[in-house]
Amino acid sequence: MTALRNTATPSHQRRPVSCSNLLKLTACGAVLLLAGCANSAQGTAGYPYAAEPIGTVRQIYDGTLTPDMAVHTFRNIDRLFPTRRIAHGNTVAPLPRAAEQLSQVKFVSNGKNYDLFDFLALDRVSGLLILKDDKVVYETYQYGNTPATRWMSMSLAKSITSTLFGAALKDGLIASLDDPVTKYVPRLAGSAYDGVTIRNVLMMSSGVRWDETYTNPKSDRRALLEVQLAQKPGGTIDLMRKLPRAAPPASTFNYSTGETQIAAEVLNGALKGKTISQYLSEKIWSRYGMEADANWWLDSPNGVEIGGSGLSATLRDWGRFGVFIENGGVAGGEQIVPAGWTTEAGSRKTLTTGKVSNYGYFWWPVTSGQSVQDSAYAGHGIEGQGLYINPKEKVVIVLWGAQSKPSGLEVINRDDFFNAVVATVK
Repeated sequence: MTALRNTATPSHQRRPVSCSNLLKLTACGAVLLLAGCANSAQGTAGYPYAAEPIGTVRQIYDGTLTPDMAVHTFRNIDRLFPTRRIAHGNTVAPLPRAAEQLSQVKFVSNGKNYDLFDFLALDRVSGLLILKDDKVVYETYQYGNTPATRWMSMSLAKSITSTLFGAALKDGLIASLDDPVTKYVPRLAGSAYDGVTIRNVLMMSSGVRWDETYTNPKSDRRALLEVQLAQKPGGTIDLMRKLPRAAPPASTFNYSTGETQIAAEVLNGALKGKTISQYLSEKIWSRYGMEADANWWLDSPNGVEIGGSGLSATLRDWGRFGVFIENGGVAGGEQIVPAGWTTEAGSRKTLTTGKVSNYGYFWWPVTSGQSVQDSAYAGHGIEGQGLYINPKEKVVIVLWGAQSKPSGLEVINRDDFFNAVVATVK
């Protein structure tokens, strides 16, 4: 590797505040369509982007944000819904810089030659952190972002939800992944979720019908978004209870953000009064040494966390979470998840039909290049978010995107980039 001076300075002890409640959200009315609620409670305590105009969550899913507005919105998503704080601890785990810094990555994707700077520009990368052997080899912030920026996760939050199931198993709060979800969420009894296990949900193989099309206002995914906007306690479960069965449990994979809200409700039931954010703080965020608080969208004021999206954190703390996963889920010298959990969660699963699903427990096994042999896996979120884990080569890559559409705007295949990075830093 060639040395490259990195001017980014880590930011310690920056604490976000809770966002405005739904009353402030709705009070903005039509103003939200253009500028968002710039005067929400998030605007106090010195967050450097708090006064920026932002768009709406519908615009995120419709893909109708201008490039600048997308950037503003994605680093201020805690102004869109009520959130719950995920507290960091008193000690910050270092992310030391490697002696050699990565200066270039060259690779082929879809038959064309690209390099690191093509990837940053063409895929509208707003932040990129690459770790090798748990040390920083590359770090960049674009579009005005800094180490203090909290950026949206979108579906990366699913992988954190999955990890908390491992912790709950280790703690005995959940007896088995083969427990029925109705054991922890009795309100699902009598619905298509009868007979569905926690494992089925984590594999997105419940067999319950779901249409994930982000840009279709009539899809189930958008129906879930509208319920979230309504901020009615219990509204998400009311929606999920109405869905019909499409296939037997464990027989087919169907990507469903609805499943992740079922997972959040199961976890919430298992925690018996402790919130999911509090549990994440206690088990990982404070114990592993994150440098800043994070926050997480709620389905209603003081309600349940949105298991499939809405977690907002700094780039370096996403990197620390990646290292936590890469090293098997150990924090503060303690095994937080069962031994082997991270490998199991990131590996492909076999359905009852014998077909192998390219999905783990809310993680995506990487299916191309050296990553296949390395059993690498990743979390992905719309508009360009990514977290790549390669335990064999001890490589973690955190990717923030500022794309203006939920999907389809990636010029360069990110897996090709991930594989090229691994080859370059060996």
